[in-house]
Amino acid sequence: MTRNLPLHKKAKALKPGSRRPAKELCSECGLCDTYFIHYVKEACAFINQQIDKLEAQTHTRCRNLDNPDELYFGVYQEMMAARKTEPIPGAQWTGIVSTIAMEMLNKGMVEGVVCVQNSKEDRFQPVPVIARHPEEVLAARVNKPTLSPNLSVLEQVEKSEIKNLLVIGVGCQIQALRAVEKRLGLEKLYVLGTPCVDNVTRSGLQKFLETTSKSPDTVVHYEFMQDFRIHFRHEDGSVETVPFFGLKTNQLKDVFAPSCMSCFDYVNSLADLVVGYMGAPFGWQWILVRNERGKQMLELVKNQLQTQPVTSKGDRKTAVQQSIPAYDRGVTLPMWAAKLMGAVIEKIGPKGLEYARFSIDSHFTRNYLYLKRNYPQKLQTHVPEFAKRIVEQYKLPES
Repeated sequence: MTRNLPLHKKAKALKPGSRRPAKELCSECGLCDTYFIHYVKEACAFINQQIDKLEAQTHTRCRNLDNPDELYFGVYQEMMAARKTEPIPGAQWTGIVSTIAMEMLNKGMVEGVVCVQNSKEDRFQPVPVIARHPEEVLAARVNKPTLSPNLSVLEQVEKSEIKNLLVIGVGCQIQALRAVEKRLGLEKLYVLGTPCVDNVTRSGLQKFLETTSKSPDTVVHYEFMQDFRIHFRHEDGSVETVPFFGLKTNQLKDVFAPSCMSCFDYVNSLADLVVGYMGAPFGWQWILVRNERGKQMLELVKNQLQTQPVTSKGDRKTAVQQSIPAYDRGVTLPMWAAKLMGAVIEKIGPKGLEYARFSIDSHFTRNYLYLKRNYPQKLQTHVPEFAKRIVEQYKLPES
């Protein structure tokens, strides 16, 4: 009888195209596409920022703000650079994320993996699925740099026979997931996170590709890399690079989603294991083991990886301070100047963990200003304490 149903099962998902409770700040994580919308005021990262509470719930403690690494990168047990000895063909990097997910299915640690494939018509159009077989995970390789409703499959999870689940996702999705995970009826939830910044709508992605790449229609994937260049891989296998400083900032300032411009969880603080690139040398990936579940996940593939310690070199602060007004004014350099500046900064600029801090500082100062100007009423409650401490290192424009 319906009167005995849990309250969330009486709720109704919003119809496609409906305005979400977070309004302009909605990141389209997918929660509101399910009856778990009942919990949205508590769970949504842009309505109720609660990283501290959820860190303690997930990792048994909050980050130590007096530890310089935890201040930036969150709670962790272990940090390293890694790459697969035998890369997966067609993977965005060497395929560490896909390999972990497939091994967890093969070893019976989980019965399903929430991951994102793409539509048959559009390689950049995300299609969240619950993968039951390694082949379905493999079909999800390569990042989709658009807003993705990963949590839209949560109703399917609760209705399925799945008791042990792996979810692959980004920070805003994982905060909402952690807020409702005890409602899913799972025995064990594993979370494999990727760092995330500056996602776009599908139309925004098209504008970015058309203003930045020489061949936007053949781009398979791209990434902003540690050499201060955007790397575009094309259908024929060729790689096109564009210096960060050559971006047409004056045309692209408004292309990023308001949710991404208001986000302070670049490093996916609530995942068990994080696999990215920004704290590692070029060609390697950066791995953060946050807790014991994350350690178990990494152990499955350790024998397939080359690893090395993380390093840190250079000083980011001058570059970050100079970037604040440049972005604010939408400064766009001629390509010759952008290439020259990129070459100089690649040689003498921050590397390893210092590059990761550079990227975090650049985005946090930008996002703090965006929030202050557009949503001043949210400034105190939405910006986590760790982000406030990071932003306080810099001089920001008064208005």
